[in-house]
Amino acid sequence: MKAIKVNSVSSDINALDMDIEDVQQPVAGKDECVVKILYSGVNPSDVGAVLGKFPRAIWPRYTGRDFAGIVVDGPVELLGKQVWGTGGELGIRTNGSHAAFLVIPVLAVSEKPATISLPEAAGIGVPFITAYEGLRRAGLPKRGQWVLIFGVNGKVGQAATQIATRLGAKVIGVEHSSNHYRGHANSSVAVINSKESKVAEAVMEITGGHGADIVYNTVGSPCFEDANHAMAHGGTQIFIADRLQKEVPFNIFYFYRHQHNFAGIDTQELDVVDCAGILNELKPGFLDGTLVPFAVKDEHIYSLDRAHEAYRQTYTGSKDKIILKIND
Repeated sequence: MKAIKVNSVSSDINALDMDIEDVQQPVAGKDECVVKILYSGVNPSDVGAVLGKFPRAIWPRYTGRDFAGIVVDGPVELLGKQVWGTGGELGIRTNGSHAAFLVIPVLAVSEKPATISLPEAAGIGVPFITAYEGLRRAGLPKRGQWVLIFGVNGKVGQAATQIATRLGAKVIGVEHSSNHYRGHANSSVAVINSKESKVAEAVMEITGGHGADIVYNTVGSPCFEDANHAMAHGGTQIFIADRLQKEVPFNIFYFYRHQHNFAGIDTQELDVVDCAGILNELKPGFLDGTLVPFAVKDEHIYSLDRAHEAYRQTYTGSKDKIILKIND
């Protein structure tokens, strides 16, 4: 049985201090269970952690946040159950899911929906948890409301689109050089190509001058002003990242006169128990088909001995979901 162990952070993706280490099955303690990890997703946050982007990360550490597997130790009623999960602490402050086994609290156990495969379940966690938590902080979109998503074809953008359209909202997407949405949705998605159109003007035209009730800004500062001017009166803008990490102009008068709201989301604050609760809320959508997992192609499932390659693919911005096969 193996695990990916990162000994220290590196500024170079090609020079990660990464080992494949032998591990033994741990024993579940009181109110705990042991999950044998079968598949685990590789997320940009996993790569960011090993590149030193998260100051609270503790090394050495087994990496990884998302997982799908089978309970092999713990309360008898849980043994053999296929489970999925994720956690903001995993692979950052505690050992993570890029390992043969993971010890989690019993309260963190969430049974995988029967409608999706284990590799698909391993790719759900971070993107869908992030999308849901952002929309929840914005009050969850109501039927008929407008939701504007910058970076709509990213994994969080696609997850937010699925959740918003499932709730009956109308989604407008923004991409830098595309007019098409590439994911699942429960209604049509208008996509604005920001290279060809002025975003705020296009949004106002599409919404009949109303603007977006919720703006999900997955890009950050480059889209800040466009997002502000595309928001409806009383609208909320959600932030989860900032690609350029630069200061932005902030007009206090414009902000309070339009009664705008800002919500910053950091899923590192959500532990495995918190995330299990969110996955349980999302589960009915995966069971009835209104939520759909990301496609996982065979060529994007990597064995542990190709973990470095999987990390590099994620680092370079792969549009495909990258999954590690941990155990048979």
